[in-house]
Amino acid sequence: MKILYFAWLRERLNRGSEEVDLPDSVVTVADLIDWLANRDEAFAHAVAKRSLIKSAVDAKLVPHETPIAGASVIAFFPPMTGG
Repeated sequence: MKILYFAWLRERLNRGSEEVDLPDSVVTVADLIDWLANRDEAFAHAVAKRSLIKSAVDAKLVPHETPIAGASVIAFFPPMTGG
């Protein structure tokens, strides 16, 4: 699965994307966030306030409770403002 990072998440993690092989226990976006945080201290620090982190599954904005089975790309980004 491809994971994309945008805006200050990308900057803090020093990467815009990565490919991961997920364990069977990762079934929702929230599970993915937990799994990534457990394996990467920088990610854990960047998403410490998880309620602020937005997510998209295959380019569709979704809540963290969304299942990810069959998804190709998961994107994470901080809140956005208009202007």
